[in-house]
Amino acid sequence: MSSETVTVFVAGHQGMVGSAILRRLKERGRSGERIVTRTRAEVDLRDQAAVAAFFSSETIDEVYLAAARVGGIHANNTRPAEFIYDNLMIEANVIDAAYRSGVRKLLFLGSSCIYPKLATQPMREDALLAGPLEPTNEPYAIAKIAGLKLCESYNRQFGDSHHVDYRSVMPTNLYGPGDNYHPENSHVIPGLIRRFHDAKLASAPEVVSWGTGEPRREFLYVDDMAAACVHVMELPKVEYEMHTQPMLSHVNVGSGEEISIRRLAELVARVVGFDGEVLFDTSRPDGTPRKLLDSTRLRSTGWRPRIHLEEGLRLAYAAYLRSRSGHAKS
Repeated sequence: MSSETVTVFVAGHQGMVGSAILRRLKERGRSGERIVTRTRAEVDLRDQAAVAAFFSSETIDEVYLAAARVGGIHANNTRPAEFIYDNLMIEANVIDAAYRSGVRKLLFLGSSCIYPKLATQPMREDALLAGPLEPTNEPYAIAKIAGLKLCESYNRQFGDSHHVDYRSVMPTNLYGPGDNYHPENSHVIPGLIRRFHDAKLASAPEVVSWGTGEPRREFLYVDDMAAACVHVMELPKVEYEMHTQPMLSHVNVGSGEEISIRRLAELVARVVGFDGEVLFDTSRPDGTPRKLLDSTRLRSTGWRPRIHLEEGLRLAYAAYLRSRSGHAKS
């Protein structure tokens, strides 16, 4: 193998975000690039010894750390110990092993839930640690905050001596191919896609959603997120540092557009082809009224999302149908 080869490890390549990053890297086709992946069965990233052995066995130049335990409100609320422990162990093991094996470039993927529940909208990066978190996903959020602070701390201590350059991105709500459509553990878009699809097949007259439908949310198609990740990783160090600070070094990744849950539900129903009524149970909780990221930092570096919501929903529904077809055949 030539000395020009760059070896890139995508951690979590079977998840929604990791698989999108893998697609993006392959599409980019950088000359001399070698992409390394491992399944959980091959390397359990929660196992410090296993992670250290893996990094010792490979000469890795760059890491995309997309591996995580993720889920919706129900999963976060009922399994908080798993969400904080697994995510803390994954990020601590991978980031430290990367440093110890000489990896200079790493990108950590966080989540917009790191910001306070009542943060000023749109949420800027400096809202971090400015107030209490949303209780339902606090353990997951704390783990993600720890991950970005790990990156910052390794940069501060080893940036000059070992040329460490570890960056963090905080995505808004993501959706697309590889999403989780579990009836209880899914996020809002895959949950709506599944419910409207099942209602269409059953010729149901109506679908009832929780709350008033008034809360507003921001969504980003996962392949746009993957493009942002590669864009951030490729930015010259001096340019990245122009838009960040040593102890505020993460960047938000959002579409910049928000939509009410009512409008989103109606849009998903149209994309799926459900002709019944879309109703809202106002006795159920709404959650946070608004959740929008300020992605000015990232946009100032030249990145823009390319896939608008309705187009993304059509792509996501097509991927869902393919996944159902695959399950039916297996």
